[in-house]
Amino acid sequence: MSEPREIAAHAETVIDGLWHWSIANSAIGGATSSSQALAVEGGCVLVDPIQLAPEAFAALPRPTAIVLTAKCHQRSAWRYRRELGADVWAPAGAAAGDEEPDRRYAEGDVLPGGLRAIRTPGPEPIHYCLLREEAPRILFCSDLLMGDGDGGLAFVPGEFHDDPAETRRSVERLAELRFDVLCLDHGTPITEDPRGAIEALIAA
Repeated sequence: MSEPREIAAHAETVIDGLWHWSIANSAIGGATSSSQALAVEGGCVLVDPIQLAPEAFAALPRPTAIVLTAKCHQRSAWRYRRELGADVWAPAGAAAGDEEPDRRYAEGDVLPGGLRAIRTPGPEPIHYCLLREEAPRILFCSDLLMGDGDGGLAFVPGEFHDDPAETRRSVERLAELRFDVLCLDHGTPITEDPRGAIEALIAA
């Protein structure tokens, strides 16, 4: 998906060194679209960035890399690449986006920020989640899951996925991972028992 027109007014601290911001995205019917920034030595890594108001953006560590989980989440990546000179990382084999990324990654690769790429097909064939394995362990979940508005989780509606059954299998694989924080591309991060939230959704 190309860049949304909405701009987030501010970023919130999730835990030390992790920030979150979101918009009501008119391109997807006003549903929430979210982004994160993860602190690294000398700056931060942007994950699936939507545009953040300049004064709020300036309060973050300077971004040194931009990581995209799927073609559909290119969002404001190209804008920030032009402004910052930061490399954009995108999945190998994904369909062409609005611009060509600087680097491609595949299953198991370790990306800037110590993020390990985990292929999670379902929303589209080339779709990834990202796991920071250093404590506190953070899972960045793309289009598999969304916030349910009550602090829990829901599956992203099946009509937006190429293969909803594969999406469910990908979520079941995520439940086997160890992580302390769950960051969503469509919702507020979960810091209290995020694996339990996924397991509850699967069981339901």
